Amino acid sequence: MNYFGVRDVEVAVIGAGQAGLAAAFHLRRTGYRPDGDFVVLDHSPQPGGAWQFRWPTLTYDAVHGMHALPGMALTDADPARPSAEVIGGYFAAYERRFGLRVHRPVSVTAVRDGDDGRLRVETSQGGYAARAVINATGTWDRPFWPRFPGQQDFRGRQVHSAQYRGPAEFRGARVVVVGGGTSAVQQLIEIAPVAAATTWVTRRPPEFHSGPFGADEGRAAVALVAERVRQGLPPRSVVSVTGLPMTEAVRRARESGVLDRLPLFARLTPDGVAWDDGRTVAADVLLYATGFRAAVDHLAPLRLREAGGGIRLAGTRVVRDPRVHLVGYGPSASTVGANRAGRAAVREVRRLLAETPAGPAGPAAGSGDARAAEDREVPPELVGQVPGPGRE
Repeated sequence: MNYFGVRDVEVAVIGAGQAGLAAAFHLRRTGYRPDGDFVVLDHSPQPGGAWQFRWPTLTYDAVHGMHALPGMALTDADPARPSAEVIGGYFAAYERRFGLRVHRPVSVTAVRDGDDGRLRVETSQGGYAARAVINATGTWDRPFWPRFPGQQDFRGRQVHSAQYRGPAEFRGARVVVVGGGTSAVQQLIEIAPVAAATTWVTRRPPEFHSGPFGADEGRAAVALVAERVRQGLPPRSVVSVTGLPMTEAVRRARESGVLDRLPLFARLTPDGVAWDDGRTVAADVLLYATGFRAAVDHLAPLRLREAGGGIRLAGTRVVRDPRVHLVGYGPSASTVGANRAGRAAVREVRRLLAETPAGPAGPAAGSGDARAAEDREVPPELVGQVPGPGRE
């Protein structure tokens, strides 16, 4: 422990979802000691990242594009089990297998400039003085609630998709689902058979893709999101530029009319929603599947935001402060992107710490070539359990 109970570490990883665990894995793999050289802090009550909060009726077979964490495959999962159970159990096993020693539940309240060029990480369980921070806090804690005229007068329920626990609570209700993303479609399809009526409204016409979505398409989609981040604009989700997958369930819902979409209404009324052309729809419940925003308020003391409202990145590195890396943010907010970002962030952090004389010597010291350091022999307890560089 350091003075005033603040503990010195080389790297603080904030968040233990996909991106945070990937970063912790690569720190561990390159010689950093968990709870010695780096610490992983997680706000959630148990392993699983945001997956642990998914609604119980979202089964694993309905999850598209879940990419395994580096060094440990996700195999033999029962497709009929809730995705929260499958992925939560997988993350828990991953943490145990690689000895990542995640601290939870720990809330990071602020990251500030500290002494000797370090960052002071203030948490609900004490403080840390870190030479670098890898922030992997995702978006789950910041659901976006849109605002409409008349919202306070609506007499029904208003629910965000983050609060959705399954279709049973909508039985017999007239439901308006707002939003054009995957959650909106999945939840609408579940609700429609039990609701008295459903209406789907989106700001823009939804786009469905039915053909193959390969590496080239994926790179093009990520590039669009990355360009906004490079410009210092708030990131859009990767899904927002890839379109909606045309699954068999989606195809049936379109054929039956469940996914007949209306443009966004102009206002709420006491009994429903209304458009400027005079059309109205009665509703008992409004379900806002309107997405999330990046949970980075704890970084506000560092003044990282650009005039455009976003945080500008060069790769994973924050342009305004190279000690801070964001993973699972913008172009890396997908399961495969999070893995790659975790590895890239560790490579950059190692380079930064090797070039920075301040602070105690750690595993990064004495090596100006982070890539070469990654290729050295892995710790003995990880032999046979991790892939070589570039193979995950």
